[in-house]
Amino acid sequence: MLWIRLFLPFAGAYFLSYHFRTANAVIGPVLSEELSLGAADLGLLTSAYFLGFGAAQLPLGMLLDRFGARRVESALLVIAGAGAALFACGHGIGALACGRGMIGLGVSACLMASFKAFSQWFPPERQASLTGWMMTAGTLGALAASVPLDSALQVVNWRSVFFALSAATLTFAAWLFLSVPDRPDGPLPEPLAVLWAGVKQVLRNRHFWRFVPVGCAQIGGFLAVQSLWSSAWLMHVNGYSRTLAADHLAAMSVAMVIAYALIGLLATGLAQRGIAPIYLLIGGLAMAQVSLLLLITQAIAQTYLLWIAYGAFSSFGTLAYSQMSSGFPVALCGRANATFNLMVFLSAFAFQWGLGVLIDLLQASGCSAPIAHRNAFAVLFIGQAAALLWLCCSGRRPIPGATHRP
Repeated sequence: MLWIRLFLPFAGAYFLSYHFRTANAVIGPVLSEELSLGAADLGLLTSAYFLGFGAAQLPLGMLLDRFGARRVESALLVIAGAGAALFACGHGIGALACGRGMIGLGVSACLMASFKAFSQWFPPERQASLTGWMMTAGTLGALAASVPLDSALQVVNWRSVFFALSAATLTFAAWLFLSVPDRPDGPLPEPLAVLWAGVKQVLRNRHFWRFVPVGCAQIGGFLAVQSLWSSAWLMHVNGYSRTLAADHLAAMSVAMVIAYALIGLLATGLAQRGIAPIYLLIGGLAMAQVSLLLLITQAIAQTYLLWIAYGAFSSFGTLAYSQMSSGFPVALCGRANATFNLMVFLSAFAFQWGLGVLIDLLQASGCSAPIAHRNAFAVLFIGQAAALLWLCCSGRRPIPGATHRP
């Protein structure tokens, strides 16, 4: 069955991609204790994933067009499997960061390759539901990197976990290569010069830059928090155990699964009633800001509720991709999304490492760990608030020839 041959291997690979992305939120405290890592060191090695992931985004679209989703993703997953094995063997920050960077590079095609394959084999009305299920598979990977991963660490060490993840990644690489069919009648890829000219056209467009600050600060900042600093906050500020912190991350991941489903179910109906997706994006991110402010100030004692709200409302940030690409002709949408994704993940790298550096500097200057984390999160809040304000106040002027798709 075509649906099984195409969807299941891509969904499994994206599950692993998201699991790798968020695993250090649970494993991070173990690494810090075992290898004597400071906050900056932990932020650097964890964020190496985002650096490898982001650096691959621009050439990725060209590779997918020229060689196809099956070949590109299966080859990259071999790199991810090797990176996971290197991470499992690492004893210093250099080897660990290199392994984590290889993982990020190796899973960089997991979502975009599935989009490429779906667009070749399924009609547009099927692609929306497949995309929703892919996002669900990814969020389930984040869920598996919370309580289940913490439970696994009670039985085996983190090195064994990453050896197992390496084996699983190589298995999915083989499954993809052997299962996913090629489409021989697809359109010929554009010349390299034409592809790069399209990227330059995207970068010169004012509409693109309307959404870049939100992508960098809101989406990238949330990725940095979700994949590392959420557990650090819960342990250092709230004083929770690693297991209780993992429970909070699991609750947040479940809320994100529900939020993605609701966005998919309600967005079209609300648009027909005059509530355009841009208003859902702004409203959702505004509520995420309120949730983050309540977390920082600890104005409410219900930490589960706050982290659930922060994760659920931050999920609305994914609407920025469709709203940004809606100002471009269809032929440019892929390069617009790839360029946007590059900036999102490089920003996630910068936030994840930068927050660690700031926490270390604040502690070195005499701040306690809770105060250092609170001040670092306050800097994140200010950056996200400024980005949201820019989105609300900046004008919208699509490039000539664009067909707006609200």
